[in-house]
Amino acid sequence: RILSELDIGDCKVKSISLIADETNLKRRIMGDIGKGIRAGDATERSVDRIPLYENLNTIKIDTNGKTIQMISDEIKKL
Repeated sequence: RILSELDIGDCKVKSISLIADETNLKRRIMGDIGKGIRAGDATERSVDRIPLYENLNTIKIDTNGKTIQMISDEIKKL
């Protein structure tokens, strides 16, 4: 739906999923909850969705132990 609203005639579109293991995901979400960015129930809902990412037709990028710069560099190489 998003792509249908964009002019992508001169673009190569790639679908990417940024994934993390349960431990890292929990740590990141708890940090967001502490900052008031997310609701307290976000952790359980997000962890429950981890297996669903494997079914998506996307390029998976494992973000565990990586900085934002490292992840963006990996995306640029695609």
